[in-house]
Amino acid sequence: MTSSDYKTAVEQLKKYSYHYYVLDDPITTDEEYDILYHAVVAYEQANPSDIIFDSPTQRVGDVPQDKFDKAQHLSRMWSLEDLFNHEELETWVNRITKGYGEVQFYCEPKFDGASLNLIYDNGVLAQAITRGDGAIGEDVTQNAKTIQSIPLTIDYQERIEIRGEVVIFKEDFEKINEERLRTGESLFANPRNAAAGSLRQLDTRITASRRLVFMPYGVGANSLEIKNLSERMEWVYALGFRNPHMTHLCQTSEQIETFYHEMRIKRDNFAMLLDGMVIKVDSVAVQDELGYTVKNPRWAAAYKFPAIEKLTCLREVILQVGRSGVVTPVAIVEPVSIEGVVVERSTLHNFDEIERKDIRIGDKVIILRSGDVIPKIVKVIAAERDGREQVINRPKQCPVCGSELLDEGALIKCQNLSCEARVVNSIIYFASKACLNIDGLGDKIVEALHQSGMVKEVSDLFSLTMEQLLSLEGFKEKKSRNLIDAIAAAKGCDCWRFINALGIEHIGEVASKALCGAFGTAFDTASGEEILALDGFGGEMVESILEFVRVNRNKIETLRRILTPVEPVKKIAVENPFKDKTVVVTGSMSVSRDVIKNILEELGAKVASAVSKKTDYVVYGEDAGSKYDKAVELGITLLTESEFRTLTSLADSTPTAQGSSVHPKNSLFD
Repeated sequence: MTSSDYKTAVEQLKKYSYHYYVLDDPITTDEEYDILYHAVVAYEQANPSDIIFDSPTQRVGDVPQDKFDKAQHLSRMWSLEDLFNHEELETWVNRITKGYGEVQFYCEPKFDGASLNLIYDNGVLAQAITRGDGAIGEDVTQNAKTIQSIPLTIDYQERIEIRGEVVIFKEDFEKINEERLRTGESLFANPRNAAAGSLRQLDTRITASRRLVFMPYGVGANSLEIKNLSERMEWVYALGFRNPHMTHLCQTSEQIETFYHEMRIKRDNFAMLLDGMVIKVDSVAVQDELGYTVKNPRWAAAYKFPAIEKLTCLREVILQVGRSGVVTPVAIVEPVSIEGVVVERSTLHNFDEIERKDIRIGDKVIILRSGDVIPKIVKVIAAERDGREQVINRPKQCPVCGSELLDEGALIKCQNLSCEARVVNSIIYFASKACLNIDGLGDKIVEALHQSGMVKEVSDLFSLTMEQLLSLEGFKEKKSRNLIDAIAAAKGCDCWRFINALGIEHIGEVASKALCGAFGTAFDTASGEEILALDGFGGEMVESILEFVRVNRNKIETLRRILTPVEPVKKIAVENPFKDKTVVVTGSMSVSRDVIKNILEELGAKVASAVSKKTDYVVYGEDAGSKYDKAVELGITLLTESEFRTLTSLADSTPTAQGSSVHPKNSLFD
C-alpha cells in the first residue's frame, strides 16, 4: 500500500463507518470492512509518522487512565423542568405564548442515557466533558473518541459545544449483561446505567467495546448565526452526527400533545430507550429573552412518559433479613420485561403494606417500574381470583436462625445477635467506608471468616491472628498482615464512626455526629428525653436507640473498650457565611457530597439530612429532587456548587482547639 492508497483507504473506512454508525445504512459487509481496516493498520504500523489524526484505527482505546480530571463547560448545562400531563403542558406553553404570541416549539425524543458535552476547536474534537453539576464535569475525551458516532473532526473552524446523550442500544445492553453473567460480574440495572458506567471507564478499551452511541440534542457556546434551533440541529446532523429523525415543529399545546402520543406509540420501535419528549422554543432569540431560573431554562421542558406498568403473577414471597434484623418481604413474580429489563422481583415494603393492598400469593398484579425505582406492586387484580390464592401471613420466626421475631407493626425484627444474617451484614457494615473504613475487609472475606468460625460477632475481628488468616484459602502472608494492620488501625476512631458502625436502625452519619456531639462515646447513658431534645430526632429514632442499647449494652461496652473511640474535639470556626448555620447538601456534585459536608462542618455549620424551616442553606447539584423543591417552597437560600465555592473562599482558615489551621477550600477544590 502506497501513501496515496493509505489516504484513500482511510477515507473509505470513514465512509463505511459513517453509513454504519450514523446513518444505520451499511454499504459494505463486515468482512470487506475488516480486510480494509487491517490493511490500514498494517500500513500505520510500518509508517507511524504518516498516521492520519482521524483514522478509524485511532478510536481504539489504548493505555488505561489513572483518573478523570475535572473540566469546566464553556456554558452551563441545565436540567429540564418536567411535565407529566396535558394540564402541566398547557400551563407551560401558555406562560410562553402569553408574552410572545405565536411561538414555534421544536419537539424531539428524550433519550435515556448519560449527558455529554463535546467541545470542537478549529474543526477538531478538543474535549468531551460529562455533565457533572452543570458547570464542571469530568474530562472523558479519550473515551469519547472511541464512540464511532462522535466525529473526531467537523467542517467548522469556530469553537463550539455540541451536546447530546450517550446511549446503548437495547440489544447491545442485553449482550453486555449476558457477558457479565458469564463472567460472574454484577448486571447493569438498565441501559442508562450501562451507558454512564461505560463512559466513565478508566480503561478506554472497555469503553470502545461497549458500542456506545452519541445522540446530539443541542449546542452550547457558539458563534452561529442560524436563528432557529430546528435549523441548527439540521446543521449539526450535516456535520456527521446521528439524526434521531423523529423531530417535529408544533405551534400549540394540542399539536405537541398529538406528537407526544405518536412518539409514545412508537417508543418501543426505537433502538434505544426513551423516557419522554423534549420541547424547546425554536427561536434562539426568544430563548435568550426567556432566559433561565436558578435550575432550568424557561424555554425548554421534558414531557415525561408515564411510568411503565406490566401485568404479571405473584408466585411466592421470600423474607430477607437486614443487618439491623429487619425482616423485609420480597415478591417473586413471573418474569416480565419492562423497558428492556427483565423483572422477577418486586418490593413489598412491609407486612402492613401487604395487608393494606390485600396482596395474596397467586394474584394477578400490576408491576410498576419507573427509571431507577425498584419495581413495586401497585395494584392487585382481585377480579381475576379463582379461590386458590393464599393469604400472606406475618412471620413469627426468623427465616435465617428460626428465633422468635419482634413484631412492631410496620417493622418486624430478628433480635438474635447471633443470627447469621445479622452477624455477617453487621460486620460488613461495621467495616464499610462510612463506618470504620477497614481496608481489605470486603463482603467475601467477612463471609469466609464467619463460615470458618473465626468471627462469630464484630468483636472477634480484633482477636484474629496471622495463623488463623493463613489457614484460609487465598490468604498469603502479605494479605494477612495487611488485614490485621487495617483492623488495628480502626482503633482510636472518631466517636461518630463508632456509633455509626453499630448499625442502629434509623441512625446514620448525621444522627451519629449529633449523638457524639451531645453525649460523646457515652451516648448509651443518655435518656430518651435527652435524645429527643436533639435537633432532628423524632420518637421513632429515640425508640430505636433505646431498644438497641437495652439489647446490646454489653456489646457496646466491649467494642468501646476495644476501639477506644476519640471524643469529639470542639473546633472554633472563624466568622464565615456558614458558621452556626444549618445546611442541607443534595444532588450530584463534581466532588463527593461527603467532602462538601466535611468542609461545612469545619466551617462550623450543622449539616442536616432533611430540609425544614430551620434550614439556612441548601447546596445543590444535578438531580437535586425533592429537597430542592422543598427549599423553594420554604423560601430557603439555594446555592449551586459554584456559589458554594465562592462563599467558602471567604473563609481562608478555621482554627481548631489545638491552635492548628484547616483550609477547607483547599481540601475541596485543590
